Amino acid sequence: MNDFLMDMIASELEDAVGRENCSTRTIDKLTHSVDYFWLSRMWADRGKRMPEGDFVVSPKDAEETSKVLQIANYYKIPVTTWGGGGGTQGGAIPVCGGILLDTKRMNRIYDVNTQGMYIECGAGAIYKHIEWAANEKGYATMHYPSSLTCSTVGGFLAHRGIGVSSTKYGKIDDMTLQMEVVLPNGSIIKTSPSPKHAAGPDLNQIFIGSEGTLGIITKAQMRIYEQPEERRFRGFLFHNMTDAFNAGRELLQKFKPSVMRLYDEAETATLIKKIVGVQKKGAFMNIAIEGTKELAEAEHKILMDTFTKYGAEDLGSEYGEKWWKEKITFFYPGYMMDLPQMFGTMDTIAPYDKIEKIYWEMKKAIETNFPMARFIAHFSHWYEWGCMIYDRFIIDDVPEDPHEALRLHNAVWSCGVRTAIANGGVVNDHHGVGIKLGRLMKEQYGPAMQVFEALKKQLDPNGIMNPFKLGL
Repeated sequence: MNDFLMDMIASELEDAVGRENCSTRTIDKLTHSVDYFWLSRMWADRGKRMPEGDFVVSPKDAEETSKVLQIANYYKIPVTTWGGGGGTQGGAIPVCGGILLDTKRMNRIYDVNTQGMYIECGAGAIYKHIEWAANEKGYATMHYPSSLTCSTVGGFLAHRGIGVSSTKYGKIDDMTLQMEVVLPNGSIIKTSPSPKHAAGPDLNQIFIGSEGTLGIITKAQMRIYEQPEERRFRGFLFHNMTDAFNAGRELLQKFKPSVMRLYDEAETATLIKKIVGVQKKGAFMNIAIEGTKELAEAEHKILMDTFTKYGAEDLGSEYGEKWWKEKITFFYPGYMMDLPQMFGTMDTIAPYDKIEKIYWEMKKAIETNFPMARFIAHFSHWYEWGCMIYDRFIIDDVPEDPHEALRLHNAVWSCGVRTAIANGGVVNDHHGVGIKLGRLMKEQYGPAMQVFEALKKQLDPNGIMNPFKLGL
């Protein structure tokens, strides 16, 4: 695109959002070119520049977002949405240039509605800020992911995020009542005022998890909950994974703890030993029960009876309380893997009849095909029907050449995720797809992929919205 036309487009964008909210400065473009995707960080670390947007634009609401999208549609300019930049899948990277739309000016908290039990807020609000707003009224969001303090409401909605209390309270889609969305043509729509209805398909579920490929979420109503009267913790040690899965499955048929976290022997011997202090050999599981005092008492008895049945060693409450206190520490420098290491988290999810096999097959596939890799895992989100593997590979000896490092990284991911799919798993549970895993979406869905493609073609016929993400 020539300089004259670039300046003309810049002046239109400035008119839409204000000159101070539209930047072509190199520093702003660089800042919005590297998220927490390992490849983007490695690429920059090795002295190479990631793809950058031509314009960094920060609208304050749906109306300004609509103006931006109308301009983008007219000129057929790609638009990539950016929240907090904490994603791990490269979903916010402007791989085709164009407009980088930063949502963080849309951070207003409109209402803390204690009668309707929700907070209405802009999609650019940092989630910790809406948690504080709920706390001031005596409530909580119950959404506590590792990136709580730095990621936005819209970011969690875009990739269907999840927090540590998910077993009781669900994922981000379970916590959403209504959303305001700007379509690629600039139309501003609202989803149903009730998340449960029979008035056709649920529009929330079309846009949640769509990673900015179908439109831009600008406002949302997020559920709030009364603070629990009591919260209890219990740590256990299982001597084999099968007993742990069976105990967890049976427990979920009786009640829902807020936290269920099972660590394999490798993670128990490393992270859990380092942070929580468990010195014993085996698979550590932490359980949290919360609610009224009477309910917590009853559920605690069911928990102890069920886990005793499967031979779990009771470690008392100390380790569980320490885990809750340090739940974000696991992701701090010095505890989390980091450059120059290569690493990745292949979170997959499956029913109970498949999940243990997937774990062992992925471990075997990665350690066999990539002998330099270590494979560790924990099982962090549980349902009545199945659970999720937070499985990681770690490589210390990484090729210096960035192109070779990229090839190795993608080869490990392809091996692990294809093994999960082949054994009944899903491409991803809650980190999203982005550009990292887009190539595997067709392998996951086969002919069903045409449903996503038809939605994309109808809503975004010019293909401007976050191109090459989500396999679209």
